[in-house]
Amino acid sequence: MRSLRFVVPLLVFAALLFFLFRGLKLDPREVPSPLIDKPAPGFTLTRLDDAGRTIRRDDMLGKVWLLNVWASWCVACRQEHATLVALSQTKAAPIVGLNYKDTRPEGLAWLGQFGNPYDVSAFDQDGRVGIDFGVYGVPETFVIDKQGMVRFKHIGPLTPEVLQNRIHPLLRQLNG
Repeated sequence: MRSLRFVVPLLVFAALLFFLFRGLKLDPREVPSPLIDKPAPGFTLTRLDDAGRTIRRDDMLGKVWLLNVWASWCVACRQEHATLVALSQTKAAPIVGLNYKDTRPEGLAWLGQFGNPYDVSAFDQDGRVGIDFGVYGVPETFVIDKQGMVRFKHIGPLTPEVLQNRIHPLLRQLNG
């Protein structure tokens, strides 16, 4: 009994160390999404460039596409923008923007200033569609397959490395 007095705290301490070191190796950008391999949330939103027209998730069925959540007030969105513009020039997949909690004039001005990589941008002024997608920060990017299933989510700015190592191989596989 006396030896348990020292062994139990030692075991608890060892367990805490195990979880601490395991947690240090995790990438905070690799937050698993509950939407992976599930249908993308349905939406119907007005287009950023034309309040009289809408874009729906179902408009993209039959295509492998990217949904990029962005905003003019987002500093990290500016950081990834050149990568998005380069991706759009490859025509690897349609890119739908989800202009998140922004104003229409500021979103349009931002695209006018930095270039528009999007085939279309949906205007999510109140952020409800973003909430349905589990967005908790911008930018975030989803890869959605031809059946409308979410296959990948990237949190944070897209980089050339992410495109090369994750997005392009997945697009080739899904378009296979």
